[in-house]
Amino acid sequence: MLTYKKVLLKEDNLTLVITLPQPFNMDSFSWYEFSILVMGLLSILVFVFFGHRWLSMQLLGIEDLAVRSKLILENEYDKALAERGDGRPRMINRALTHLLLELDDAQKQRARFDQFIRSNTFLDPETGIGNRLFLKNRLDALSNDKGMMAPGVLFLLEMEDMDLLQQELGEDSIDEMLHQTISDITQILDSQANSIFSRRSFNQFAIVVPQISLKDVEKLAAKLLKVCLSQNVPETQNSEDFFHIGAAYFKVGDTKEQLLDESERALRAAQFQGSSGWFMYDKGAVDEELARGSVRWRSFLEYALVNKRLVVFSQPVVDSDMDTHHLEVSSRIRDNKNNLIRATLYIPMAIKCGLTPQFERQVIETVLFDLLSNPKDKITKFSINLSLDTLMSRAFIRWLKTTLLEYRHLTSRLIFEINEDIVVHHKEQLKPKLNMIKKMGASLCVDRVGQQVVSTQYIKECHFDLIKLHRSIVTQIHLRQENQLFVRSLIGGLYRTEVQVFAEGIESFEEWQTLKILGVSAGQGSLFSEPVEEI
Repeated sequence: MLTYKKVLLKEDNLTLVITLPQPFNMDSFSWYEFSILVMGLLSILVFVFFGHRWLSMQLLGIEDLAVRSKLILENEYDKALAERGDGRPRMINRALTHLLLELDDAQKQRARFDQFIRSNTFLDPETGIGNRLFLKNRLDALSNDKGMMAPGVLFLLEMEDMDLLQQELGEDSIDEMLHQTISDITQILDSQANSIFSRRSFNQFAIVVPQISLKDVEKLAAKLLKVCLSQNVPETQNSEDFFHIGAAYFKVGDTKEQLLDESERALRAAQFQGSSGWFMYDKGAVDEELARGSVRWRSFLEYALVNKRLVVFSQPVVDSDMDTHHLEVSSRIRDNKNNLIRATLYIPMAIKCGLTPQFERQVIETVLFDLLSNPKDKITKFSINLSLDTLMSRAFIRWLKTTLLEYRHLTSRLIFEINEDIVVHHKEQLKPKLNMIKKMGASLCVDRVGQQVVSTQYIKECHFDLIKLHRSIVTQIHLRQENQLFVRSLIGGLYRTEVQVFAEGIESFEEWQTLKILGVSAGQGSLFSEPVEEI
């Protein structure tokens, strides 16, 4: 209770007392009111919870759209297509998916169009193998102004009077026999690295096999003739005198004109023999190094590995400003007489002996331990070639993974090059290994692009950083409109990607100027520098 006392009349001794009750004294809080309050609070909490949840779901959909948009801006179209999520507004999400599918289909169509252009330029439309222009480009790539750069053999296979036989018996029977013959020969050539099979004329075919010994040439010629004789040739008066093969073995320094002339003379000699067969003139002095026996080669290569007789060379790859983009590493072997054995000679024998992974491992160790560890140079990148045998070796892949992890601070300066033919024919087996190399921080390059007529879709599927045009495309490109068309088509197909297009085997200023105009970023070849010994 509050009491307030106030004196009004002092004289009369009167006092006024005002009494007020305690505030909220009559106020009471019942269980009913308490339950209403609790229900109100719970209602507010439920409203806030579901409102927050709804807002989060809406924002999550927007975040999904943001993730996809970011991937698209980074040109990661495959990842953006796979990241469909639950983006909202759903109409926008569906629109993005539709556009990405259309873009993916357009890229595949572009790759098929590239292949169509190359097929109509370099392939025979009836048989699907290379045409006369394809053969000319490939022979140009195997030679320079000093002649052939590696030993090998050229076979000319001619089917006698096939045009007359086609008129007599009809196209169907001859076409069936022709396609079966080509298919069987192709299977034989699959075991011969970098072999060339093309059609020179209606009834004449050319086969080029580089880096092969004279002894193996005889075995290969016997296989080719056996395949030809096993075909179902229509019974005619001259059916036993239908297949003729002329062979010309060439050495380093032989000219293309000399090679073609000798192979044609050998073909005529085979025809003069009077029955199906093959002929090759006695070459005389064959490359002595290549003529070594396989046992001697194996002993020599194992000795070179143990005693580290490998010598590393490098050749610069320069950009349009003549700055060095990277150095491509190659190797040679120094024998006991202090002579250097070139890679084109010892690598085929190393492949035959199964020693390629060991040699390429030594090259990588030399680059990591000697070249990249140079304290005066912290920028220069080096590219190293890897073969199929090396990439398929589990022991090598385990060693490479461990080494790249240990020297991860140097892997960004490493570029690993793989032959286009290897990637195309073994793409699924190589994908995990190539992805491992990419994740370690190294770059990937596919070289000899254009050597075969294949789709270029693998470049995006395997996430290559660089591609190098084969010298058959580069040689005299300023005079060859069909090669320029191929380069334009290739670069156009790689538009909006980060893949850089380089060229190898540049020998003249005109070639380099044409390549730069076409959009090639960098190049290498004798125009800039010959390979230089590093160590």
